[in-house]
Amino acid sequence: MFGPFGLVLLLALTGGCSGGAVQADIARPSVSPPRILVFTRTTGWRHDSIPVAIETLRDLGEEAGLQVEHSEDPMQFSAATLARYRAVVFANTTLDVLDAAQQRAFERFVGAGGGYVGIHSAADTEYDWPWYGELVGAWFDSHPPGLQASPVRFEARHALPGEPDWQVRDELYNYRRNPRAWVDVIATVDESAYAGGKMGTDHPIAWCHQRMGGRAWYTGLGHDIPLYADAGFRTHLLRGLRYATRQSDDC
Repeated sequence: MFGPFGLVLLLALTGGCSGGAVQADIARPSVSPPRILVFTRTTGWRHDSIPVAIETLRDLGEEAGLQVEHSEDPMQFSAATLARYRAVVFANTTLDVLDAAQQRAFERFVGAGGGYVGIHSAADTEYDWPWYGELVGAWFDSHPPGLQASPVRFEARHALPGEPDWQVRDELYNYRRNPRAWVDVIATVDESAYAGGKMGTDHPIAWCHQRMGGRAWYTGLGHDIPLYADAGFRTHLLRGLRYATRQSDDC
């Protein structure tokens, strides 16, 4: 069986953020530096923060030694093109962005060890594609009106250095399910600090997993343009890139 990089797929031991699931351990592609694709196609709401998200990911990619390429062309989702990449970032995508053939190509890419990063409305994407719902971990349900502030509380093993009580102001999503049973939760928000939360005392806002062959990492933050200049958010995103591209096991 051959992976998205044309290299032999190996089944590795459990570990990392997989919660005990068997993961695919692929050899690193020979491309130097390794590439990631930032995909920002929207067929619904379009976030004003998309341009700054792209630039932030370029900056963080450079810091991580990754070559960042951006596209809104769904034709990039073919076996031949995806073979160029270590991971794909869905940055504020919305609704139906891939056709059936493109979906199958992406399923094979992740199943063979490719990485996925989802930012904010990546959870408001592809509601008719059950596989994607499992990959992102939980679909968007609703959000309170406007931007509101909450502390972001990291699970102990995922704490950010120097950020014991990181405060954010953003559009705080409610999800259709609490994903904790299926993913490794990275951080939660505190519904007692703002109005309109619907998930209760356990409200995950970021998580990771390795249940589907490759590595998946998602953050519900990323709506508001100023957040991309926040040092805590940039560190959070950088961890996601490094985790999805197998530079680090810490998500």
